[in-house]
This record gives sequence, C-alpha cells and structure tokens, in this order.
Amino acid sequence: MIRPLFPMGTPIEASALLESMFQATRDPGSGPQLQAGDDRMLDFLDAVGQRLRVPALARRHPELGPLGVYLRRSHLGSELARLDSGDGTLRFPQGLVFHIAPGNADTVFVYSWALSALAGNRNVVRVSDRGGEATEAVLAALAQSLGEADPVVVQTQRIVSYDHRDEVATSALSAACDLRVLWGGDRAIDDIRRSPLRPSARDLTFPNRSSFAVIRATAFLEADMTQRKRTVEAFHSDAYLFGQAACASPGTIFWIGTDQDVAAAQVAFAELLVQTVGVRGPRNDAAMAIQKHVATYGLAAEGIADDVRFIGNEIAFVRLVTPGRLPRRWLGTGTFPHLRLDSLDELIPLLQRQDQTLTYFGFTVEEMVSFAQRAGGRGIDRIVPIGRALEFSTVWDGYDLLREFTRLVTVS
Repeated sequence: MIRPLFPMGTPIEASALLESMFQATRDPGSGPQLQAGDDRMLDFLDAVGQRLRVPALARRHPELGPLGVYLRRSHLGSELARLDSGDGTLRFPQGLVFHIAPGNADTVFVYSWALSALAGNRNVVRVSDRGGEATEAVLAALAQSLGEADPVVVQTQRIVSYDHRDEVATSALSAACDLRVLWGGDRAIDDIRRSPLRPSARDLTFPNRSSFAVIRATAFLEADMTQRKRTVEAFHSDAYLFGQAACASPGTIFWIGTDQDVAAAQVAFAELLVQTVGVRGPRNDAAMAIQKHVATYGLAAEGIADDVRFIGNEIAFVRLVTPGRLPRRWLGTGTFPHLRLDSLDELIPLLQRQDQTLTYFGFTVEEMVSFAQRAGGRGIDRIVPIGRALEFSTVWDGYDLLREFTRLVTVS
C-alpha cells in the first residue's frame, strides 16, 4: 500500500492512485492541462520557496535556504528561458514521471520534482522512509502552499512513501510512467530496474558517484587568515551537510604543489577544520567512530594508505600511497583521504566515469576550463569552487534536466 504524503491521504493501492490522477484531469471542470513553463506551477513553486526561505526554518535546516532560493519565480523563469531554441520547435511535457528519491540527501528530490512539474508533467515521487526533519519541513511547506494553489497542482502531483520491497507498487508505477527518475546506489537502481517500463519509456539514472576537492598549496599558504577560514568553512559545508554521503560531497583531497608546500598547507588546513568542526559540529557518535576506524584502517590493510590520523571522532585524514587506487566508497562522516600531485594534469588519468564533482581552490576559472578540455569528458561532470559542491544546478550529472523532462515536436 502507498501512503500519500502530498497531498495527504489514506493508504491506497498504486493503481487507484494513478486512476485518481488521470481521472481528475479528465473531468470537464478541471481546467487546462499543464504546459511547459505553466504560470500556475511557477506560482506554486515560488510560494513554496518563500516558506522555505523563512530565516528560522533555514537556520534549523541549512539545506532548505538554497532550495528556497532555487524555487524563486525569477530563477525558474531564467531556467525556462534557456528552453526557447527560437527555431519554432514545439516543446511539451513528457507525460507521467515517476521519481524514486535518494535516502541520503533529504532535499534532492525536490529539485528534480520541481523541474519536472515546471515542465508540465504529472509526477509521482516516492520518498524514502528514512527521510528526516528536512523532508518533513518540505512537506509542510508544500501543504501550506496548497491552499492558494491552482487545483491543477492537486490533480497532477503526488509525493508518496511505501516500503522499498513493495515490488507491486514499483511495477505498477513503472509500467504507467513515460520517464522514470532513479536516485540511489547502483544495487538499488538495479533492483528497481527489475520492474519493466513500457517500450516508449526510459530511465534517467543518478547512481553511485564520487567527488573530490583540489587545492593549490601555494595559493592556500599565500592567502590571508580570513580567506583561509572562509575556504575551510566552505569545505566544511560541502563535506558535512549530508554527512559526506551526498554524491557531490568531497572525499579525496588532491593537493597540488611541492612536498614542502603541501605539508605546510595541510597542517594549516587541518587546524582550521578542527576549529570549524568545534564551532559548527557535527559531533560523531561511537558507532560512526567505529565505522571510520574500520574503513580507514581497511585502506591501510589493502595497501592503499600508509598513514591514518584521527582528530577526535569527527575528522580522519588518510594519506594515500598510490594514485592508482582512489577510494570511491563512503568511509564515514569526516574522512578525508589526501594525495599530493605535481600538477592538475596528473589528476586526469585517475578520473573515472562515475566521478561527479570537483571543487577547487587556488585556480582560475580559465585554468579549470582548460583542465576540463584536456580531461576530455572521461570523468567529472561538474567543476565548481569549494563551497558550492551541494549547490544544485539544472544541469546535473551531465543531464540538462529541464530538457530531459520535455519532448520536442517539429512542424515543417
């Protein structure tokens, strides 16, 4: 059985849920159907964004402030403007989009759902049973905004929860959709794909990814104390906001420079990170500390690392021995392998297709563009300054989501 969370309702079978959505839009009084860039959906998303930007709420859940800004009408309008090719091509919604949200990042589902709704689609979003307080806050903002929304929102949008082992519900929703959006680990996505799509439908997948940071040692050493602190605080936001479990959270830190410069920069960086964690948290419990000890000493046992240094339960620095075997699995909140390289180009052969975000400090935009061109798309979909790893973009994992959520019709 499916538990409707938005709009709230009593448990229902998947088939009945789908019928209620399609029946509502078939009723004579339902009004015009959603179109790509529909003003009614823009109004609703903007109202939700206003509620998420309330300072008291954003202080309790720092990830909700950026989400609220993202949902502003002016921002979404600028994203829609990119869709206009100017060549007379017509753009329409895909139809029904079925989203399966990740369990490790409470707010990610809102971004992809909002863009799909903005594209004019009917949407069913399954959120994880592990959703925390941030998810509850989002659902509350959605419910509060519903009273002033056009009825088309209720008719076309559903956020639900059900046991991930309920293959009947997943199969029914998969068979009915035109596009399925899958966030999660590789194994979870493989399991969901056992539920077939109809031949005309397709998957948009966001599987396991790994992300890194790169820092030019001399630039960090030459920065004044204020800039150093800001950089480390920005790194803290990238790494700790989702317990370092988000796909864009940095794992390995690559230091570019000489042995002497890198050693000095690492000491200064570590001291400031300790101070930042002391002020901002988080405080890891004993279970997380054990997880980190097992994972990091496991790297040493595998010959990947030759030095592990814990600073309390919150920070672990792991020195990698070989660049050829980068750890790409989650090692526990606040675990940072590091590796010295002579130049950015030494990073290129280490990249794999699963690598997503590279945050940087001490390099110009032009240098990073040149680096990306030399890498030639072999890995890394996003290159952003430190502090912007978790800043969602309409282009994500190499997909232009608004374009993926629409279909084109040409007339000649």
